[in-house]
Amino acid sequence: MVGVTPELAPLAVVGGRLATGLLDVTADLAALDSSGFWAVVLPFSGDPVCARFAEVRPARPWPGLPWHGPPVQSWTTSLDQAGFEAGVEAIRSAIAAGDVYQVNLTRRLSAPLPAPVDVAALGAALAAGNPAPFSAVVRLPAHRVEVASASPERFLARSGNRVWSSPIKGTAATVDDFLPKDRAENIMIVDLVRNDLGRVCDWGTVQVPALLSVEPHPGLVHLVSTVEGHLRPGLGWAAAIDATFPPGSVTGAPKRAALDHIARLEPVERGVYCGAVGWVDADRAEGELNVAIRTFWVDDGALHFGTGGGITWDSAPSGEWAETELKARRLLQVASSHPVGVGASSDG
Repeated sequence: MVGVTPELAPLAVVGGRLATGLLDVTADLAALDSSGFWAVVLPFSGDPVCARFAEVRPARPWPGLPWHGPPVQSWTTSLDQAGFEAGVEAIRSAIAAGDVYQVNLTRRLSAPLPAPVDVAALGAALAAGNPAPFSAVVRLPAHRVEVASASPERFLARSGNRVWSSPIKGTAATVDDFLPKDRAENIMIVDLVRNDLGRVCDWGTVQVPALLSVEPHPGLVHLVSTVEGHLRPGLGWAAAIDATFPPGSVTGAPKRAALDHIARLEPVERGVYCGAVGWVDADRAEGELNVAIRTFWVDDGALHFGTGGGITWDSAPSGEWAETELKARRLLQVASSHPVGVGASSDG
């Protein structure tokens, strides 16, 4: 990624902890079963970044300068409303033809950055203005990684041999605004995640302890389910990620066919968006990775943000566009503020 500020020290704020003192960086996921504390960035398109840190302590209130974001009017989109709605119709046609059941269609919003920025300040602003259970900041200047995530969604968590995922499918302004298609979306992705985990989990251990739970988040509500299982002996993070990545909630079903449609319909690569960001404590065989939605990243001197949704046969093109606007609105307000006050949990 281009546009980072190389004078800033590497850090990660993940799982409520501040990691500093960078030791090494690798793309080898097997390292996550070695030793130490790792910050992990898995781009939807691109190589994994696993960064091991020497020092880990609880995150504290942000001590640095406040975030100064780009003007709100400077944001542009990779797909305008007409282009996005045409993509929805193309997916509906593919569903009618029996090619897929669901495809996640997204667009990238971008705004130029007139000066170098500190993504940790953006992370603090997000924590204050849009708190999220799986928020994360990773700043690795020498490796051109600068990411601030306010994700509400768990991609993959692990404790010993237990692994679980909590896909979000179904978004509305209020509980009363959920549609039948929201529930159908969620159940389809639950089946996909069950299949993914079944590739690496002991027979009979994959189950769904929570189905279609309602979770409130700033400005909207989601339908969330949880799928869990127990890894087969000898398998670790690399196998679990290989079986489940990219997350089913941001691809569609069947996953491989959905990925083909995404590649054809989206004019730019997703980058870190819709990938995963989080942490792994290799010594304890535990960790948690989010789905990198509600996520900002710096590249080519610009700040980027993705928004999208799952398209099914019942999707209305104008309604799907409106959902992408709903998901982006609050985050863009935070990222475009001049300035955002201090006080959020981060460090740098």
